[in-house]
Amino acid sequence: MTGSTVRPPAYQLLADELRADITSGRLQPGERLPPEPELCVKTGVSRSTVREALRLLASQHLIVTTRGVTGGSFVSHPDAEQLADGLATGFTLLTNSDGVGLADLLELRRALEVPAAGLAALRRGEDHLLEIRSSLFDPALDDLDTMLAAHAAFHMAVAKATGNPLFELVVRPLYHASYGEEVTGHLPEEYWQQIDADHRQLLSGLVNRDAEAARHSATEHLDYIVRATLDLEVTPQAVTPQFGG
Repeated sequence: MTGSTVRPPAYQLLADELRADITSGRLQPGERLPPEPELCVKTGVSRSTVREALRLLASQHLIVTTRGVTGGSFVSHPDAEQLADGLATGFTLLTNSDGVGLADLLELRRALEVPAAGLAALRRGEDHLLEIRSSLFDPALDDLDTMLAAHAAFHMAVAKATGNPLFELVVRPLYHASYGEEVTGHLPEEYWQQIDADHRQLLSGLVNRDAEAARHSATEHLDYIVRATLDLEVTPQAVTPQFGG
């Protein structure tokens, strides 16, 4: 005897329908959703069901709800940081599985960082350079947590400087994945000094708008990380949020 299919609750079905309208572009950013009474009539569900569906969409950063005379529920404007939250969840699940290891993460970083560095050199503005400079750290003075946070800020700022918001969206979860203690406790003594030097060399290419130099710096940076880390015997579980480098 086969099991019966459980029908999703009514609020979930309504949320799915509205989500499809948003992701397909039928409802544009800033556009007002139909008022709650209208949604009740249109879908044949209760007002409490409509409100639960809207709360679900709001929790997924797809809509924002305001109160007052001009209030209502409006389609959110895309925000890379918020949208990346969903990607980060899946990314964390994968990096904690037996099928994904440090080599896989470094391979993905190479595929993203090298072209991003070249684009950033050509497209960056002065505000981007200021943000990148502010993310540099001092390996002689800063502690590990500070350097890990700074490295993530550095690479996300470079991604932002490409002018392509998709880079920023995709790389954000990646740069919040990191070595666990199993790795950080066995890095070469000069590791963070070299990471700092690499970051400053890449910044030089961006300042000079030299795409070739920026790509070369990004490649050398990752080559060093590979040499410094892949000789360590690590498990996928040793790669946890806040990937250093």
